[in-house]
Amino acid sequence: MDQKDSVFGFIGTGNMGGALARAVRHNVDGSRILLANRSPQKAQVLARILEAGTADNGEIAKAADYILLGVKPQMMAQVLEEIGPALAGRQRPFVLVTMAAGLTIARIRELAGGNYPVIRIMPNTPVSVGQGMVLYACSEDVDTETLRTFLEAFAWAGRFSAIAESGIDAGSAVSGCGPAFADLFLEAVADGGVACGLARDQALELAAQMLMGSAGLALETGLPPGVLKDAVCSPGGATIQGVRRLEEAGFRGAVMNAVIAAFERTKELT
Repeated sequence: MDQKDSVFGFIGTGNMGGALARAVRHNVDGSRILLANRSPQKAQVLARILEAGTADNGEIAKAADYILLGVKPQMMAQVLEEIGPALAGRQRPFVLVTMAAGLTIARIRELAGGNYPVIRIMPNTPVSVGQGMVLYACSEDVDTETLRTFLEAFAWAGRFSAIAESGIDAGSAVSGCGPAFADLFLEAVADGGVACGLARDQALELAAQMLMGSAGLALETGLPPGVLKDAVCSPGGATIQGVRRLEEAGFRGAVMNAVIAAFERTKELT
């Protein structure tokens, strides 16, 4: 499929579906974006912002080349049952794009009633500002051109990383759940700054830029985090004393356990 002709349909325009619709609008004309939502008014509001069209689920199933299923896992069976007849009647090729945690490509196909091409993605909340991490795995019948068109259309969302489907739950525990863990750390660092006398807005600005810069440095240099940490820890200095207190509190073990707990819960949803 060619990006200049492809139609992108979003079934579900909640936080993540809406963020991805906004992302694709950076590279795709609004006339080739269709939005549907359980609350039609919500889709209409976003459509006005993006200069996109609105439709119902069945219309998107008939017309879109990329059908993004932005619905909760527990709602997926109902939605796919609803659009199943429209999918079965399609003549033009299409791809189902799912972001539902715990639902495998095989399960999506089963619920949809056919062995349709599927791209399974796991985005995170920073896609809303173009700084997201999006994991993706494809069924065997998603060809190179179809995948390329998809990745180019959504490129504004952030960084995309191919992953074996068997690893997508573990990856999601890191990049999908991770923003909540990072936000807790961000808030705690800012609180520490306030306790030391900084104004709240300034403490938050310093902490947020510090996190963003540290992440950028790790990605840009490719150096192990331990090496980057050691570069800040001067002998007998302030930083190493802060690190010591974090280690005393079991900081690293707590973070690891948070990722593992998120992973185990995701497996329970499968």
